[in-house]
Amino acid sequence: MADFKLIAEPRNEFGKGAARRTRRAGRIPAVVYGHGGDPVHISVDGHATMMALKHANALFEIESTDGAKNVLAIARDVQTDAVTRQIEHLDLIIVKRGEKVEVDVPVHIIGESAPGTMVQQEESTILIKADATKLPEYVEVTIEGRAAGEHVLAGQVEMASGVELAADPELLVVNVSEEAEMDTESEADETDEESTEESAEGAAEEKSEDE
Repeated sequence: MADFKLIAEPRNEFGKGAARRTRRAGRIPAVVYGHGGDPVHISVDGHATMMALKHANALFEIESTDGAKNVLAIARDVQTDAVTRQIEHLDLIIVKRGEKVEVDVPVHIIGESAPGTMVQQEESTILIKADATKLPEYVEVTIEGRAAGEHVLAGQVEMASGVELAADPELLVVNVSEEAEMDTESEADETDEESTEESAEGAAEEKSEDE
C-alpha cells in the first residue's frame, strides 16, 4: 500500500461558488473527520490527490500548513464530475496505525480458463478487513485451467497475511461457463436470403424503368 503526503489548507468559504474557485486554483475541497472529532474542512492539491487515488485505498498523511499536526486518513467518498471526471470533493476519514477498517478492494483475475469456456466476473470489488495502514490495493483470483461450471466464491479468494474477508463467503465473484456457439449456418442462410431479396428488388426496378 502506497503512502501519500498532502498539505492541507484550511477552508473557510463554502458553497458552489467557493468550491469552483478552489478547483480553479488547482485544489480540491475536502473534509476530514473521524475518531470523535469535529469535521475539518480543508483543500488539497488536485494533481497530487488525483495521482494518489489511482491506488485503491491509498493512505494519506494529511499535514497542516504550519506542520503542527499530521493525521492519517483514507478516502471514504470521492465525488467526480460525470463528464470531465474531475474530482469535485473528497471525504477523508481519519485512521490510526493498528486500527482495522473495512474497505472494498478491486478483484483482479489472473490466468486462463479451459479452452471453450468464458469467464464472467460477477463482482469487481470485494469487502475486506485489514490494518488501516496495510490495506491491499487489490486481491487476485486465479482461474487457470478452470472448466465450465466452476466458480469462485468470496470465501475461496486467497487473502494476504493480516487481511480478513468481510464480505459474505457465499458471494459469487467469478463464474466460468461454456463459450456460446454462434449459429453460422443460420447467419449464412439469412445473408443468402437478404442477397436474393435485394437481387429480386433490383431486377423489378430495372424492368419497371424499361417499361
